Amino acid sequence: QVQLVESGGGLVQAGGSLRLSCVASTRISSFRVMGWYRQVPGKQRDLVASITNGGNTNYADSVKGRFTISRDSDKNTVYLQMNSLKPEDTAVYYCNAVAFTTGGKSDYWGQGTQVTVSS
Repeated sequence: QVQLVESGGGLVQAGGSLRLSCVASTRISSFRVMGWYRQVPGKQRDLVASITNGGNTNYADSVKGRFTISRDSDKNTVYLQMNSLKPEDTAVYYCNAVAFTTGGKSDYWGQGTQVTVSS
């Protein structure tokens, strides 16, 4: 069973930075795409950033220019560098990985890490 473990969340003042990490229990090269989502209570989980196996990245408009997603295959880790944080970035951040096998598509999620940005 694939496990994704996030870390790096916490409380930070507006304008500050955090780096989230997501460590996978298997080689991240086995995933077609990995990404970070975030969710606030009562709302749907939204995509923040994603990175494909080929290194192509995609960002939500609200974080473009402030957040950077990257991956380290040697460490089986995906990162989300978050700069110039705003109070509206406050949410639980989840790591996601998508794999395609002969059995079809598989979606994996981490347990989430809380990010709180104070004004």
